[in-house]
Amino acid sequence: MTMPLDPDFSPGTVVTGKWKQGKYVILRTLGKGANGIVYLVQREPGGGRYALKMGFNGVDLQSEVNVLTSLEGQYSQAGHKSASYLKEVDDYRINGIDIPFYVMKYVRGEPIHHFIQKHGSDWITITGLRLLKKLAELHRLGYIFCDLKPQNVLVTRYGEVELIDYGGVSPVGRSVKQFTEWYDRGYWNAGSRVADPEYDVFSFALLLIHLLEGDELQQLAGEGLPQLRGMGPLSALIQRSERLSPYKGWLAPAVQGKFENAEIAFLHWKKHVYGPVKRQRESRSEPAPRWLIPSFALSALIMAGAIMFLLR
Repeated sequence: MTMPLDPDFSPGTVVTGKWKQGKYVILRTLGKGANGIVYLVQREPGGGRYALKMGFNGVDLQSEVNVLTSLEGQYSQAGHKSASYLKEVDDYRINGIDIPFYVMKYVRGEPIHHFIQKHGSDWITITGLRLLKKLAELHRLGYIFCDLKPQNVLVTRYGEVELIDYGGVSPVGRSVKQFTEWYDRGYWNAGSRVADPEYDVFSFALLLIHLLEGDELQQLAGEGLPQLRGMGPLSALIQRSERLSPYKGWLAPAVQGKFENAEIAFLHWKKHVYGPVKRQRESRSEPAPRWLIPSFALSALIMAGAIMFLLR
């Protein structure tokens, strides 16, 4: 059954599961996408906070739940922490309509573009590394994220990265069922819309360009006929942009599909993007001058002597 297009679930609304009788109080809306709405909720009585997603269409949401359940099982077998944090699946009956929903762990963070705007572009190096690692883990389990965009990447205050909204996740080799134009390989005539590791790597590359050259990317995306979009304008932007200069050696092969999978893309980023920045930071942390060491020792002895004298 399809849910109402614009349900007015204001803060304070209690969502009670039809089958499991779980009760969740809506605190606020976290986001609204193509296939559902996500709320921040408090489980009652006296439970923790979770993210609750209601689907516009039961079939679509069930497909998403199936993917999350599969990922839960595979991560568990592999000995990894669950990527989806799926807690409960049920229906909410209101006005004679059953609205499907599922409950997942609430990730405290902000979309990556907001995080970078607030804390500076220096954070791209480490957040990019962690995002590529997340994608590589997902790919090893046989799934492609597909709808990679800033809104679906949350960053915590410590720079940890979490993927959210698994509505677009597809098994390797299937057609991409959900995408956002700017980050879509097919939109740029750079490849097919088949779910493969290179698709996610391309999307990550476009996300990076968007973070640093959003105005330029918007101009390229809106110029000319669709059939004229291609690698030429993107490659030219990568080559001429000063902001993208530190990432040029990674971006060029990424948009051209030269990385066979996210694992290779991750290792390349770690060596050629993260590595130089890490070494530069370490070189700035110079050791204390040698003459300070005996000076500090002498000061400590004098202080100890003074204390002993006062205690006599």
